[in-house]
Amino acid sequence: MSNDAATAVPAADGPRPEEQPPTHGIGASLPAADARAKAEGTFPYAADLWAEGLLWAALLRSPHAHARIVSVDTSAAAALPGVRAVVTAADVPGDAAYGRKVADRPVFASGLVRHHGEAIAAVAADHPDTARLAAAAIHVEYEPLEPVTDPEQAFSAEPLHPDGNLIRHIPLSYGDPEVTGEVVVEGLYRIGRQDPAPIGAEAGLAVPRPDGGVEIYTASTDPHTDRNLAAACYGLEPERVKIVVTGVPGATGDREDPGFQIPLGLLALRTGCPVKLAATREESFLGHAHRHPTLLRYRHHADAEGRLVKVEAQILLDAGAYADDSSESLAAAVAFACGPYVVPHAFIEGWAVRTNNPPSGHVRGEGAMQVCAAYEGQMDKLAARLAMDPAELRLRNVLATGDILPTGQTVTCPAPVAELLRAVRDFPLPALPKDGPEEDWLLPGGPEGAGEPGAVRRGVGYALGMVHMLGAEGADEVSTATVRVHDGVATVLCAAVETGQGFTTLARQIVQEVLGVEEVHVAPVDTDQPPAGPAAHGRHTWVSGGAVERAAKMVRTQLLQPLAHQFGMSTELLQIADGKITSYDGVLSTTVMEALDGKELWATAQCRPHPTEPLDGAGQGDAFVGLAFCAVRAVVDVDIEIGSVRVVEMAVAQDVGRVLNPAQLATRIEAGVTQGVGAALTENLRTARGLVRRPDLTGYALPTALDAPDIRIVKLVEERDVVAPFGAKAASAVPVVTSPAAVAAAVRAATGRPVNRLPIRPQAAVAAPARS
Repeated sequence: MSNDAATAVPAADGPRPEEQPPTHGIGASLPAADARAKAEGTFPYAADLWAEGLLWAALLRSPHAHARIVSVDTSAAAALPGVRAVVTAADVPGDAAYGRKVADRPVFASGLVRHHGEAIAAVAADHPDTARLAAAAIHVEYEPLEPVTDPEQAFSAEPLHPDGNLIRHIPLSYGDPEVTGEVVVEGLYRIGRQDPAPIGAEAGLAVPRPDGGVEIYTASTDPHTDRNLAAACYGLEPERVKIVVTGVPGATGDREDPGFQIPLGLLALRTGCPVKLAATREESFLGHAHRHPTLLRYRHHADAEGRLVKVEAQILLDAGAYADDSSESLAAAVAFACGPYVVPHAFIEGWAVRTNNPPSGHVRGEGAMQVCAAYEGQMDKLAARLAMDPAELRLRNVLATGDILPTGQTVTCPAPVAELLRAVRDFPLPALPKDGPEEDWLLPGGPEGAGEPGAVRRGVGYALGMVHMLGAEGADEVSTATVRVHDGVATVLCAAVETGQGFTTLARQIVQEVLGVEEVHVAPVDTDQPPAGPAAHGRHTWVSGGAVERAAKMVRTQLLQPLAHQFGMSTELLQIADGKITSYDGVLSTTVMEALDGKELWATAQCRPHPTEPLDGAGQGDAFVGLAFCAVRAVVDVDIEIGSVRVVEMAVAQDVGRVLNPAQLATRIEAGVTQGVGAALTENLRTARGLVRRPDLTGYALPTALDAPDIRIVKLVEERDVVAPFGAKAASAVPVVTSPAAVAAAVRAATGRPVNRLPIRPQAAVAAPARS
């Protein structure tokens, strides 16, 4: 990764060299408050929690992808010394199943097992080894069934669930189906199963309460939804279940699956003791949701000049055993199936189906990432067919503000797609390896790699991506925040979970900017606070940040009103800057601390963006609050004999609305690009007949620091979105969406092969044989 990547942000669009960057408030590169503790290893995570009288939990998981449960015998487990409770489906006092949108996932499998690793029972014991031994001692008689692992077979297979195998079907129709283009290209694309691979495996602590309820300490990213799901399964009112968010070691999707939390609380209620569960990495891979494996068939029509005429596509998402958020992922995939291009006629059919594969769900850029890889592959095919430069072909078709999406929604937000593409196209290319001594070459395959310099070919590829911000299709996006100032110290209370996206830092910057108070603390999150919604789609920057800003402005008015009244002027004529309050005419000048004078001021506010609507039967509707765009140019070196790939450089230009924290923004973009490179080259949770193969960090190949390319942030377009607080846009998801497609395009350019599968397999990166 480039050492100067963090400084690339201000160099691109930030303060000029002669200007001094701000040291606090909006626009400052304020470090995260917990950065030092995390770097030193002293930050408390859920796995570090302890309580007096602690019991340990273990789960029994199915070794089958599909089986009928004939019987479950827990007697041997319950008889082991030190075992305090064994629970199965028969012991769930409330709802037997849960789900964020569809309650189709059982707390414990009963009757049928639908995926490898599904929970069958849970044990609480006085020692972790005893708990694991007891779980292994539970005798389950299975009748193995033929698993449905091909999503195309799900349409004709026997129903895997009472609701059937089809979760959602969206037939988008836009324009004239009879229109054809002079040039037509087709493609079949497959996207693998990327795992979010959180830094720490799931863990938590449940503590029973005197009122018969329970408190669960865990790294939840959506605590109020998790509380409601758990309470329903326990047969309790939501107020008697409390989720306390512990330190989150990073998240790129749903950080904590309720399948870990709900059994944990159930054991605490059953035993009356605190119970801790710390999953192994294998359990983490088996239990939580992954990116949807996707099959995509495309047909692009264009005229002789390369302008798109019509796009036809079929998109099939493998949801795994349960629905989770597959409906929302499918909506994004269908809506963005044509990419950030003007397409006058589009006919897209999308399906999400149940199979006996591992569960799929929310992973950063869900739906949009899969279709980006496909539509950009199509654009490269069109460019080759027309003998046209790939960047020029894209420029002839790019979307702009005022254009209409295939869903019928007008793009009202800034959409500087052409500007982004030109920025990466015109950025200087890295030097070729031949310009340096051979012993210094970084060959594909790493240092001492098997390749030969003569077999290395360089390729350059482009990709454009887009994502939606906030929830979609009528989701009620709302967040509440309280700002309190006392003794010169400000405190923010908001149930927006810090997952590494930087919300707590942003909240501090907002209060510093609005109130001029230097010391700002963000309170820990729990469900006693009003809900703020999930940490996804950049929503906390927009919705929760907006709530903090509104509350801070209300406190600002309380602070300034006495002064304004004293001097006979409006509060609008007073300003706060650098800890000082001054009037427009200079008559009033005092410090914020003097104005506070021991007062305690506080205010609570909400932020709720404008509403959206569900897609109708033809895939039409204003389904999205806002959009963000990105352009990436990838430069790769490919050993065309053995098929190994090294990503040399990723040049990124992004539509960010407004830079709120330059260093933090650069970090988020770098992380997103690296995650995208992983999806392009190495990350794929492989299965055989529904069974996960090698569910560990040796079998699942995450990119390391040695694999991260040189990332160049060449341009950040700060065209503020007028409907977003601060004008800022989501930053993390869109580089994840765009980077895999750019890497695939670069490998195509180097090898002459179609590259229609992610991650790219070595055999797909071997150069096409020369025609005789």
